[in-house]
Amino acid sequence: MLDLACGNGRHSLYLARQGFTVVAVDIDITAVSRLDPDCRPEIVQADLESGSWPFPAETFAGIIVTNYLYRPHFPHLANALGDGGILIVETFAQGNERFGKPSNPDYLLKPGELLEAFSPSLTVIAYQHGIDSDPRPAVRQRLCAAKHTGRGSPVCLPVG
Repeated sequence: MLDLACGNGRHSLYLARQGFTVVAVDIDITAVSRLDPDCRPEIVQADLESGSWPFPAETFAGIIVTNYLYRPHFPHLANALGDGGILIVETFAQGNERFGKPSNPDYLLKPGELLEAFSPSLTVIAYQHGIDSDPRPAVRQRLCAAKHTGRGSPVCLPVG
C-alpha cells in the first residue's frame, strides 16, 4: 500500500495495523517517523513536486491520497496500481474557497475532474463531490477506483 503525501501517517498507521505492508511518502517525515516502531510503515522522504515519480518500477495493491493535489501524478497513480489494486483519492474541490484554505484554484479540483482523470484507465467504484460539514465545512471530491485487467481481483480493504 502507498500512502502518498502521508502527513502525520494516520492512514499509514491504520493500514499497517490491519496487516498491510505500507510505504509512507512525504517531503516532511518528522511526524510519520514518530509512529509506533512495531507497526511503522516503510518511510520515504521525497519532494513529490520536483524531480521524477519516486516509484517508477513499483506497483502497489492500494494507493491512498488525501488532502493533496498534484495533477502531474495522476497518470503515475493509475500506472502504479497492481492488477486488482484500489486507488482512493480525497481532496478539496472548487467552491472550497468560500470556507477557507485551500482557496488557490491550482489546489482545487474541478467538478468531475477525478472521474475524467481516472475513469479511462480504472474502474470507478465510488465518486462524491460536495460539501462536508465535519470536521469543518469544506468542498471535497472523492474517488475510489480499481485497476482490473482480468488477471486479478480487487483488493478488499476493511471498513470501520
